[in-house]
Amino acid sequence: MTEPLLLSAPTGAPGPPEAAERVLPLRRPGRWVAAVVVLVLVSQAAHGLITNPFYQWDRFAYWFLRPAVLDGLLITLQVTAYSAVLGLAGGVLIALGRLSGNVVLRSVSWTYVWLFRSVPLIVVLLFLYNLSALYPTLSIGVPFGPAFVSFDESRFATDIVVAVAGLGLSEAAYAAEIVRAGVLSVDQGQHEAAAALGLPRRHQFTRIVFPQALRAIVPSYVNQLIGLLKATSLVFYVSLLDLFGSVQSLASTYPGDVVPLLLVATVWYVILTSLVSAVQYHVERHYARGALRAVPPTPLQRARAGLRELRLRFRRETAACARPPRPLHPLHPLPPHTRKGTPCEAGPPCTPDSSAASARRPPRSPWPPDSPRAAATRRPTAGPRTR
Repeated sequence: MTEPLLLSAPTGAPGPPEAAERVLPLRRPGRWVAAVVVLVLVSQAAHGLITNPFYQWDRFAYWFLRPAVLDGLLITLQVTAYSAVLGLAGGVLIALGRLSGNVVLRSVSWTYVWLFRSVPLIVVLLFLYNLSALYPTLSIGVPFGPAFVSFDESRFATDIVVAVAGLGLSEAAYAAEIVRAGVLSVDQGQHEAAAALGLPRRHQFTRIVFPQALRAIVPSYVNQLIGLLKATSLVFYVSLLDLFGSVQSLASTYPGDVVPLLLVATVWYVILTSLVSAVQYHVERHYARGALRAVPPTPLQRARAGLRELRLRFRRETAACARPPRPLHPLHPLPPHTRKGTPCEAGPPCTPDSSAASARRPPRSPWPPDSPRAAATRRPTAGPRTR
């Protein structure tokens, strides 16, 4: 015969819910060591920049906004803008040639990309600068026949034309690969859907394929634009005084200010590349709308969200710990902040037994026990119920 299973109920009054246990994050001492090392190195570099007298920061402030430096900065921006437009237009045409079904176009485009990616940019600039020695006169007319118009190459090829042509030809080779990779990144189903609609090949590319390819082309080309901006410092070798050329000329005239002038060029290049990087970030964020469900927030939005979260957390903790005391109640003689389980446990802890005993204790009467008023206010004892 089996004995019945007896389930015993828990004894004692149920206490207040315990506070949730805190989850400790995993300790990573390697990160802290690396962070300390990096902070020490950065502090030493900053200390050297501030305290080293050879940087001559007073001379840096003098040369930073001089007209000669600003004129060179303007030429740098002009060469960069013209070369970027020429390089992108040429890159699109060369990329279409590489994607073409014609063998001649595909071979010539591949040869162009191979050649200009192999030759250094300084060699291209010096070759174009001395092109008048090979072709003193340029003409337009029938191939291998009579010329209709002829002009002197030295009058046409000025310093800024040579710089823009050299940078644009070299940039077109890299832009062609960026455009080709962007076009190939479009799903093949988009090409088939555009062909199924009966659109001409030109409209298929301009209205269906190329807008989707811009999502991969624009961020990469803006990154290439940063390299082009720094590559404009080489046009000094073709007698064009850009930002670096102006600084180099001033340094040869004022040999005691070489370091401050180099710092001027460095700071201006950092400012320009930072602006281009900011544009690149917003362009990537714009074209990510079609690929992501939620657009990632900007750094300013992240900072605002972090400050808002810290402010709300501080207010919650302050409100929980600085809550005003409530008046005493006969059933709860202890103040609220001394009860166990509240957010702020100040004072001696309150156990369930002492709380129950305090709750069962009758209130004291202000009258003497033997007085008639005390007997009138005394609570009657419960007796047997009768019908």
